[in-house]
Amino acid sequence: MGVISKKLVSRFRKAKKQLGDLRRQVATDFGQVPRDVKSVEALVRSGHDPLHAAYVAAQNFSSFFAEAVSQFPEFDPYCQIVSPAQDEYMPSSPPMSPLTMSYFTTWAFFDVRFGPDGETSGTCLLDLADLLDMDPFMAETIRRFQDSRMGIYEQCGSEGGRFRLRELVTDDEFTCHVASGYRGKPGELWYVRQCPPLLDLVDYHVAFTTPYVLIGATKTDWTAYLKKSVLGSADTRKALYEYLKFGKAAHSRKPDESWNEFIFQAYHHHQSDAIFLTGLPDVKGSLPHA
Repeated sequence: MGVISKKLVSRFRKAKKQLGDLRRQVATDFGQVPRDVKSVEALVRSGHDPLHAAYVAAQNFSSFFAEAVSQFPEFDPYCQIVSPAQDEYMPSSPPMSPLTMSYFTTWAFFDVRFGPDGETSGTCLLDLADLLDMDPFMAETIRRFQDSRMGIYEQCGSEGGRFRLRELVTDDEFTCHVASGYRGKPGELWYVRQCPPLLDLVDYHVAFTTPYVLIGATKTDWTAYLKKSVLGSADTRKALYEYLKFGKAAHSRKPDESWNEFIFQAYHHHQSDAIFLTGLPDVKGSLPHA
């Protein structure tokens, strides 16, 4: 538990009314979302994809928490990063902004580190899970969300309505439900956040964010770029995880918006279920809006 989480725990333990209000608000606002295994199973019976529904609920829960604690001085360092980014990129969806809400909020909740211990809003929420009487299933979903990251994958075809994605550099393969409904075609490169299965409910991942389809650069180009970005690391897999999750400043724990800026500068065009980006982050002339 980091310094900021400890301060929040201390605050809520002393301020019983604030804690009670927060618990009641959680119970009111989240009474109809899949907070536990049984409610996810009900979604399966009604025809919804259960994994996506569970992660949407966790996203909503995390959003409520971030908004509730942003009023406290402990979260000032967080607000000093996220608020300007929100003003700069105006996340919504094209044509307003190429940064979708699903992309921006998951970045803000789970990838933005702040404070002396490099905490995130997500880790703070998990540290307060017991105080909030959070259901264990919801806590586990948020934990998986916190561990997730964006990645660059090759679309390798479909099976049973789901898609096979192979990550560049690691060559890890996943069977994946694409929440936006985008199908694409084999050989395309997608920049998406994949979230893993939960418990034993399903045996596939979910591409939670709307796919950013990378055009104008080949698989070889992107593989070379990623390898160059983690060159010299003792553990390539770990270094790639940190670079894709935290950006260029992964080791310094300073605020980093290099991936946000890439999306903003690389926007080419869009359709309802996908956004197309062109160029490479380190080739300025390849980016339409650099």
